[in-house]
Amino acid sequence: MPGELPGRRDGRLGAPSGLPGWWEPLLTRAASARTEDFTSLRPPASGGRASAVLVLLGEERPGEPDLLVLQRAATMRNHAGQAAFPGGAADPEDRDAPDTALREAREEVGLDPASATVLATLPDLYIPVSRFMVTPVLAWWHAPHPVRPMDRDEVAHVARLPVAELVDPANRIRVRHPSGWVGPAFQVRGMLVWGFTAGVISALLDMAGWTRPWRPGPMMELPDPLLPHGSVPATSAPAASDEVVS
Repeated sequence: MPGELPGRRDGRLGAPSGLPGWWEPLLTRAASARTEDFTSLRPPASGGRASAVLVLLGEERPGEPDLLVLQRAATMRNHAGQAAFPGGAADPEDRDAPDTALREAREEVGLDPASATVLATLPDLYIPVSRFMVTPVLAWWHAPHPVRPMDRDEVAHVARLPVAELVDPANRIRVRHPSGWVGPAFQVRGMLVWGFTAGVISALLDMAGWTRPWRPGPMMELPDPLLPHGSVPATSAPAASDEVVS
């Protein structure tokens, strides 16, 4: 899409007026975030396909932040039923990662780009199987409005997950992939959030100082039907060409 989408800011690492106090210290910490804060995986010299996801924080009640996520349709060929941030591959017309993230959110859940203010772009994170270079885009949902799946063949459900529930120790678990990979996960409002999405959320909760002590407890073994292709060994098929693996 040519030109600039509404809802973004030039010089967007500066905080706009009226930003809720709970954004600090997250916003300051995000400005100096490194790839190592999210993953030990380093991208290859050749890079990967540019893509972006929208990490959109809002509040339904003052002082109670929440996070917008979607759940992929169970019938999808890749990562069926998975919880994810809105996002996908960059289009040639996108100016940058914020443009990609806002456009994808509009296409997937009907987000009005003018309702969100981009505050920061986080470090690029590489997903080797899909060969995506994913830029998480951190944004403030200053004018929340109803959102919904725009295409039921792709998105089954859209939810606002309260941060208070994400940090609740009772909702935090670890999951194990059959390959042996172990990572953080969240069980919130009937959704299992794991993989790339859970890793980003976990790191941001730490940066914001919101994380509460929790005991990992027994690990959940991931059954094959839950496995998105982006989390399986490199011999597996890549994800669909425009999907960010979550």
